[in-house]
Amino acid sequence: MKLIFGLLIIAVGAFCQSSSYVPINKIKKWSWESYWIVQGVFAWLLFPLLGALLAVPEGESLWALFTSHPRESLLTMLFGALWGVGGLTFGLSMRYLGVALGQSIALGTCSALGAILGPVLTGHANDLTSAVIIGVVVTLIGIAIIGVAGAMKASALPEEEKKKAVKDFNFGKGIFVALLAGLMSACFAIGLSFGAPLSWPQTKTIFASLPATLLVTVGGFLTNACYCFYQNCRNKTWGDYRQKGLWGNNLLFCCLAGLLWYSQFFGLSLGKGFLADYPVLITFSWCILMSLNVVFSNVWGILLKEWKGISRKAVTVLVAGIIVLIISTFLPQLI
Repeated sequence: MKLIFGLLIIAVGAFCQSSSYVPINKIKKWSWESYWIVQGVFAWLLFPLLGALLAVPEGESLWALFTSHPRESLLTMLFGALWGVGGLTFGLSMRYLGVALGQSIALGTCSALGAILGPVLTGHANDLTSAVIIGVVVTLIGIAIIGVAGAMKASALPEEEKKKAVKDFNFGKGIFVALLAGLMSACFAIGLSFGAPLSWPQTKTIFASLPATLLVTVGGFLTNACYCFYQNCRNKTWGDYRQKGLWGNNLLFCCLAGLLWYSQFFGLSLGKGFLADYPVLITFSWCILMSLNVVFSNVWGILLKEWKGISRKAVTVLVAGIIVLIISTFLPQLI
């Protein structure tokens, strides 16, 4: 029962993350850089801080924890800053490829590299058992199948239909950006690996990784803030913040987007707590989260009509890829 419950919690978090870009469509008259950093305040600062506070025992503090582990804290935040680069390019991947294909390629790369590089760089390569490696390979196969469906979509649609579904559709540029986003986004998992010691023995297992999550997201916020404020200067969009009539609507949807986005890592921490008796799935949990993110992002892609007008063959390939990804989430436990 714990196994099912743990996977279900991670799945709920993945669904929330895949839904986090939907509220952004409700934001009015703000440039990308303006709404991106405002939602980042919620996604990468406020909600991660509230989550991390759940891990703090009575009489302790986050500051004392971080200063008592300076090396781990610094490395965790550093990889968070690198992950921030992935967050920036992640948005661009969806701009050029759409929600379904953009998230699929970026998250597939992120999934495999994050699951493997985290244990390797922190000296826990022994955690990468054959079951975990097979799970990663199956995940990549599922991502590749969805990528094939995306390529079929790109080749089949006339240019005007591509633009209608995804305004700035560009397959070549989108693939490059998505791969870069996946590589840099994997730094989130690496940061969590370095931040594993950042907890207290008396902290509940379900909250144990939330302090490290906070440091990773703070690092990412700093990267995104520098870029977004630079774009505000370059594009002369500081005026966005002075449009008082828009703040009520835009703040609400930025907050909702931030909450949905953070839910994936809150759910990951809770889910891992219920998977404590399944060490293989603990190691593979990053891949599980990313796989489910891809599954739900493609569901949203269908709902947003990004696959409208595609041949039955392409849809069949897409569904096959989703099925493979779902199987990959529990496959390592069966081996």
